[in-house]
Amino acid sequence: MAKLHFNYSTMNAGKSTLLLQAAHNYVERGMGVQLLTARLDTRAGEGRIASRIGIGQPAQTYGPQDDLFAMISARQNRSDLACAFVDEAQFLTEPQVWQLARAVDDLGVPVMAYGLRTDFRGQLFPGSAALLALADEMREVRTICHCGRKATMVVRRLPDGSVARTGDQVEIGGNDRYVPLCRRHWRDAMGA
Repeated sequence: MAKLHFNYSTMNAGKSTLLLQAAHNYVERGMGVQLLTARLDTRAGEGRIASRIGIGQPAQTYGPQDDLFAMISARQNRSDLACAFVDEAQFLTEPQVWQLARAVDDLGVPVMAYGLRTDFRGQLFPGSAALLALADEMREVRTICHCGRKATMVVRRLPDGSVARTGDQVEIGGNDRYVPLCRRHWRDAMGA
């Protein structure tokens, strides 16, 4: 039975690594996969899912106006599709999460979505909120704070090293911009 899965975490937890590993397992067994990633995140190059540990794969990109059900359906019509993998799922719109659910329900294609749960302000991303509401299965991918506790939050560093307390929800960056923290250290850093 196909399901919609949401694997979530903070930055630097290895979500893309897990996605690439799971997709590789399907391919290694001769099964077709579809890799999707957000068009706006080009840190690894346009149309590429990559991990900080150095592995990567080409992927089809999506933006807020794209119909993911149609993309998955078209891929399924071309050849056998065993699973669709979505990276940077926090950038999905609510309608796109419903489109993924429809691909699961109507096409029988399992969908594995990987993304951030909250932004640097501690607020849910729209795509993550919809996935938390609609996913059949959810799994937290864990990483740690500098103190050794589980990191559930992230701060955005400004060029001078200080912590951003306001700003746009989406600013693409990696280890150079974002630091995973436990809630206690996030509160300290944010002055909350």
